[in-house]
Amino acid sequence: MSELASAEISRPRGNRSFWLKHLHRWHWISAALSLVGMLLFAATGITLNHAADIGGTPRTTERSATLPAPLLAEIAGAETARRPIPSAIRDWARREFSVSIGDDTAEWSRDEIYLVLPRPGADAALTIDRESGEARYELTTRGWIAYLNDLHKGRHTGLAWSWFIDVFAAACLVFCTTGLILLHLHAGSRPSTWPVVGFGLVVPVILAILFIH
Repeated sequence: MSELASAEISRPRGNRSFWLKHLHRWHWISAALSLVGMLLFAATGITLNHAADIGGTPRTTERSATLPAPLLAEIAGAETARRPIPSAIRDWARREFSVSIGDDTAEWSRDEIYLVLPRPGADAALTIDRESGEARYELTTRGWIAYLNDLHKGRHTGLAWSWFIDVFAAACLVFCTTGLILLHLHAGSRPSTWPVVGFGLVVPVILAILFIH
């Protein structure tokens, strides 16, 4: 066999080896990055799908305190609006109720200030009487499963968790894409590859057409 023919045969093998090496590398890296998140989202996918069956007992706690006179003076008056609570009162609420308010918009009526403070797996609200200064903080929690379900949905989780979901989704896309290409490269020696892939595609399509209306 001539040197030219040998080079032509070895070149495809070299290209295949190159792609296999790099695809396997990106496949395991993306798998490692998305492993914990994938387990979390798979498990909460099941709990969300059976949320009505799992149930839970909400637990509500209430705490109350009275604004000091100097802080009450800041909210006295008849002005109504939608605006944040003054920073001094936010600091006071943090000390009294161990709650972080930030710049969330509150409802200012003539009689009271009402601020909703939702969080994953729980709902909370702060009410301040504008005449007496009585403040009441109410927190309703729904348990750890509700907390994890809300992480799955990105409900009231903030910017950092939103970024995590985007990065996790990108890692999953890399994992699935490299896996698909690896399936293609190995399909020649594994005849059942594409029938199994096709089965994974056809089943949800059929279920959607026949049973989702």
